[in-house]
Amino acid sequence: MVSIAQSESASFDFTERVAVVTGGTRGVGLAITRSLLAAGASVVICGRHEPEAPVAIAGPDGSERTAVFVEADVREAAEVTAVIDVACTHFGRLDILVNNAGGSPSTPAATASPRFAASIVALNLLAPLYGAQAANAVFQEQESGGVIVNIGSVSGMRPSPGAAVYGAAKAGLINLTETLAIEWAPKVRVNCLSAGLLDTGAGIEYYGGTEGLARVAATVPLGRMGTPADVAAACLFLASDQARFITGSNLVLHGGGEEPAFLEAARG
Repeated sequence: MVSIAQSESASFDFTERVAVVTGGTRGVGLAITRSLLAAGASVVICGRHEPEAPVAIAGPDGSERTAVFVEADVREAAEVTAVIDVACTHFGRLDILVNNAGGSPSTPAATASPRFAASIVALNLLAPLYGAQAANAVFQEQESGGVIVNIGSVSGMRPSPGAAVYGAAKAGLINLTETLAIEWAPKVRVNCLSAGLLDTGAGIEYYGGTEGLARVAATVPLGRMGTPADVAAACLFLASDQARFITGSNLVLHGGGEEPAFLEAARG
């Protein structure tokens, strides 16, 4: 059992609510899944590979809650729709969709192949659209409607050297969020959560080892990189009734952002 997620979700009650988290088996998605389970939600997760162990955690009543796993490639509309169908069949309803699956390896724009570019756009922009369409069809038929949270990135808000296609796709996700919030209101709330520098424990070598990671963290105004738990806490807020008048928004989670380069240059 994991007690951290319980404390993070203590102020939220998702009892009797059903959520789907794409890419919910590891990293940020796993943190979101655990937090939803700890808050009492029933959760369906999907990924291309089944996790080595079931994703389970103690719920608010102390009982063990386990996420339902569905193998799926969310880049395929039919497969992500099938995930939504499993949630509705298994639990009888759907209340929350978290479009978390995404990512990209570092690749210079000059050498990004058409196949690579299409795959990155499909994962980071089209997959959230497919999931949102399938969820919206359910939400519009429910008296209570539903909530969609798209997990974005600050890469979609600033230049992203080495990740041009990824940044462009995430920029599109912000615009998609704003548009769907208007088209699908008032039954559905749609928001984006753009994360900044995150320490997931998986990409330490990307930052030059532990020392490089510390140097990067020192550039964040709050003095550290974000964590999957930080993203999960913000996600639960956007999905909760406490955010009932928030839609079409992009919540930026970056610890204050990045210090402007000219300040460092001025200091010499």
